[in-house]
Amino acid sequence: MKQDRILLPTRGIRMTDAMKLAAEHGRAWRSNAVRPMGDGANVRAIHPTATLEALREAFGGPLPDIPQEGQGVIRDLIAAAEPGLVGNTDAGFHAWVMGASHPVGVAADWLTSAWGQNPGIYQCSPAACTAEEVAAGWLLELLDLPRNGSVGFTTGATMAGFTCLAAARGEVLRRAGHDFDELGLAHAPPVKVFVAEDTHVTNLAAIRYLGIGNRDVIRIATDAQGRMVVPLLARSLSDTEGPKIILATAGHINTGAFDDFPALADLAAENDAWLHVDSAFGLWARAAPDRKARTAGLERADSWSTDGHKWLQVPYDSGFAIVRHPDAHARAMDMTASYLTQSPEGGRNPTQFSPELSRRARGFAVWAVLRALGREGVAEMIERHCAAAELLGDLLRDLPGVRVHNDVVLNQLAVSFHTGDGGANVTAAMEERLNLDGRYFFRTASWKGETVLRVSVISRETGVADIRALAACVDREWSAIRTT
Repeated sequence: MKQDRILLPTRGIRMTDAMKLAAEHGRAWRSNAVRPMGDGANVRAIHPTATLEALREAFGGPLPDIPQEGQGVIRDLIAAAEPGLVGNTDAGFHAWVMGASHPVGVAADWLTSAWGQNPGIYQCSPAACTAEEVAAGWLLELLDLPRNGSVGFTTGATMAGFTCLAAARGEVLRRAGHDFDELGLAHAPPVKVFVAEDTHVTNLAAIRYLGIGNRDVIRIATDAQGRMVVPLLARSLSDTEGPKIILATAGHINTGAFDDFPALADLAAENDAWLHVDSAFGLWARAAPDRKARTAGLERADSWSTDGHKWLQVPYDSGFAIVRHPDAHARAMDMTASYLTQSPEGGRNPTQFSPELSRRARGFAVWAVLRALGREGVAEMIERHCAAAELLGDLLRDLPGVRVHNDVVLNQLAVSFHTGDGGANVTAAMEERLNLDGRYFFRTASWKGETVLRVSVISRETGVADIRALAACVDREWSAIRTT
């Protein structure tokens, strides 16, 4: 009979073996340090080694007709994936602001998958919802933000920004006398959003998702560090009627710079505007005593979006939408239905604060990492990374033809390399040589008309020794370029 062919590969010992293999291999992956090319055969590469064609072949083939044995599937997955993986948890990864996933968070994330909880409402998973509730309170305390604010756990800063801006859109329309829930955008006065001319692309995406077009996005010029020019913003606000949202930045993606939050908060109050802060990684400076002063005034904003997987080192699928006004937050996000009832006990209903009903129980890993690091551990890591970035800036400025474009106020550097009689920009060539070393992963960007090497210092264990080794490598490779 047809049903006699049905296999149950995920039951009993087969499931246990598959999970054991995944855990053992995951531990080995994180334990193997990246080494220069040719220096040891049993260490992983920081760059992918497989071509697209090879990856398609490894993952490809026909869909199996019958279930496959679990341990074999995991073994095949490892073999197919590893040649195409990037070492973005390694201390030598500096291309983007990624973070490196704290081991305790990874362990909690494995349990999260095993438990399979859906924290849509409290009754779905009291444990998952309560872990979120407690972690949310800890986050507000750690970041010194309004303790009665609301926190939505999202996929990352992109959806956190979307969530905060949805709350902002609804609230500024409500203040203008428009019932958004009843009338939507069709009959609404236009909402004007004021952004820096080089605001992060995810902000523009979130604005578009919310039905606000380019005509109503007002771009404000920035200074040499990427900060909005306050007098220009003030003039533009005074010349604009109707609902307004100001979108500021804490931690510019290239320079780490912070907008002038006291001035922006004053302008928001004067113009009845909602002030949102895109703070994907810069918000965490508030957890470091020696860096917190740079965020002065930021606490006066109406909302903040940030990533947990960046400086908090939570595994991916972790962002936080923090809103001063819980009612506005809930009006934008809440989902209600007859079968989604409130527990008699009360408890947190995460659907009030994030744009999903079925989702991962994100609170477990956040709770675990906050417990593992503690207030002092978070502060130490942030201070260490910022000090390492400052050191690298000092070391690179001593090299001929090397320009550090930004004031190193956080963990970011924008660096360019110039050689020849005309001072030609050869940053792309320098990037290629650094990547060939085998220990490092870099990418370039365009900043203020220059090609720059973006350097992000945010991997969990990166410290002074790593930075001195990187600076020595830059010196060596730059000397080779200048002498050829």
